[in-house]
Amino acid sequence: MILADKIINERKKNGWSQEELAEKLSVSRQSVSKWEGAQAVPDLQKILKMAEIFNVSTDYLLKDEMESETQINNVVPVEEATSEPPRRKVSMEEAVEFLKTEKKYSGWIANAVSLCILSPIALLLLGAFSESGRIALTEDMAGGLGVVILLIIVAAAVSIFIISGSKTERFEYLEKEAIETEYGVIGMVNEKKKAYEGKYNLLLVIGVVLCILSVVPLMGAAMLDAADELVICTVGILLAIVSIASNLFVRSGMIMGSYQKLLQEKEYTVEQKKAGKVIDKVAAIYWMIVVAGYLGWSFATMRWEFTWIVWPVAGVLFAAVVTIIKVVMKVEE
Repeated sequence: MILADKIINERKKNGWSQEELAEKLSVSRQSVSKWEGAQAVPDLQKILKMAEIFNVSTDYLLKDEMESETQINNVVPVEEATSEPPRRKVSMEEAVEFLKTEKKYSGWIANAVSLCILSPIALLLLGAFSESGRIALTEDMAGGLGVVILLIIVAAAVSIFIISGSKTERFEYLEKEAIETEYGVIGMVNEKKKAYEGKYNLLLVIGVVLCILSVVPLMGAAMLDAADELVICTVGILLAIVSIASNLFVRSGMIMGSYQKLLQEKEYTVEQKKAGKVIDKVAAIYWMIVVAGYLGWSFATMRWEFTWIVWPVAGVLFAAVVTIIKVVMKVEE
């Protein structure tokens, strides 16, 4: 436990607010807030004063490895020692490296998601143009070529996922294990998160607006009773716009998620991580079924311009499944 956490614990144990502690130490409330946020370190005189008013030793306040005053006398209650497994420590260097890695590969993964969404466009256009006679290919030849292009694009996306996964695999414990950060990490991450929040919200708004506008060309073509060939083209435009929106969602979400993982906020609290182990197992089965259903339905009907609806529906249903799991496990948001 770092100094910042110990100040918070001892202040709350005594039932004091930040203002009351600040008054006892003859400092401003902002100073106490910075100490507790690991954004600043109190000087030696203030640490001595805190040790006095908290009735603890300075060793306890200054030594991160000393979790409680009972350890000063080498006495650790059995219940305390065994109630919770030791948390993995994250150093400042490791935290910085993790944030850089997530930021770099968020772009890779976002692009791979976009490729998956774009993959059926060639199949749709080739089928439409061959049917109208605009290209010198039979419908079977156009369909076969379209499927080949689709598979090549999907293979490229999968390769990107695998490469990105191999580069970020060493940080997977941040999603699944309870952690304890080195002194100063929380303050650093909070500053970066605060600086990114404005951009994150803007990217989310842009993504949502793009998703809403993506159906406009298709609706316009339907209202004008346009030829089938033009309707297929508008479906391609729809997929292209959705791919851009998804790219923004994935890219910004991964970067914001990297801050939340280190801060253990939102879905990365200790309780959420416990539920996450169950959710991961359910998700693996769920999404395999969704992918198989999507491809089976699409190839059976060749209605790619319609079957894409599987993904938003599956996403909504999966959110419901996750909520049910959390309710059963009594996980608070």
